[in-house]
Amino acid sequence: KPGEQKHPKEPSSLQCMHLAVVACGDRLEETLIMLKSAVLFSNSRLCFHIFAEDSLKPEFEKKLKEWPSSYTKKFESNIYSITFSVGNAQEWKKLFKPCAAQRLFLPAILKDVDSLLYVDTDVLFLRPIDDIWHLLREFNSTQLAAMAPEHEIPKIGWYSRFARHPYYGTTGVNSGVMLMNLTRIRSTHFKNSLIPGGLTWEEMLYPLYQKYKNYITWGDQDLLNIIFYFNPECLYVFPCQWNYRPDHCMYGSNCRGAEDEGVSILHGNRGVYHDDKQPTFKALYEVIRDFPFEDNLFQSLYYPLQSKFLDTVHTLCGRIPQVFLKQIEKTMKKVYENRVIVYLGANHRY
Repeated sequence: KPGEQKHPKEPSSLQCMHLAVVACGDRLEETLIMLKSAVLFSNSRLCFHIFAEDSLKPEFEKKLKEWPSSYTKKFESNIYSITFSVGNAQEWKKLFKPCAAQRLFLPAILKDVDSLLYVDTDVLFLRPIDDIWHLLREFNSTQLAAMAPEHEIPKIGWYSRFARHPYYGTTGVNSGVMLMNLTRIRSTHFKNSLIPGGLTWEEMLYPLYQKYKNYITWGDQDLLNIIFYFNPECLYVFPCQWNYRPDHCMYGSNCRGAEDEGVSILHGNRGVYHDDKQPTFKALYEVIRDFPFEDNLFQSLYYPLQSKFLDTVHTLCGRIPQVFLKQIEKTMKKVYENRVIVYLGANHRY
């Protein structure tokens, strides 16, 4: 009606931090440990968007319901089937790892979600998601996504040495942790190497894949690098402590931000949570996996972690345990202080 005020349709984005993950194959446990790390430390409400193979969907529902109510009340979860809105679904499924290409379609699928943090299943949060969510406010008027560099040093970087396609910046970006303003992505026309005019995100994906499919190694991550090569003004680059991988310590320490502030988000790619190549990464994964929800964080998480780290000091990544412990210690202190304040408040009614 004329003169009537319209309220934007965005029911949950305002109260919720949206977290998306894609899980196929044997990634059920890994995904649950990632979600557990998110819930353990976050301050605001979380909305999980879990894209999973149909065989895994009932398992996710069952496992998440088993968590204690003090934690389940901190999030809501939506579980979806794997779907690809353009192009050939079988081709997308086979691109790099099973179903990983799903992340490219999130702007088209989650039409009512304004902003979103996408992470790979092998990610662990060592501080509240609130802290990375706040980076959305730092985007300038053209930025619509944020990722960390693939490498800090071009001479050991994969893209700078081997890529046969365009990529962002001097070392490319890693898509394992990707913060997205979906509203902006949906309304932008992107420059590209296909036609002189701009294309929308969804129009661009399949033709871009067709053009470069014989040159890409890392699947959807390579496609994202190609997109942001042509549209560098659209990308906000966050520092390496927000996507800390074995590469940051296995060739000597090359993530300055993590040395100064500690690791914020750990990304155990190359399967390091499940083999003995990087015991420091495995230790963190196992301690969060085994932490009983209602227990004391220092007693049942921090101290076991410290003692496990003692066994890893002979390794390249284990030489600098404070890099892994700094943020998690800070976060736990805050969680503990908040609980004490809530407890005192409940017991001191005047």
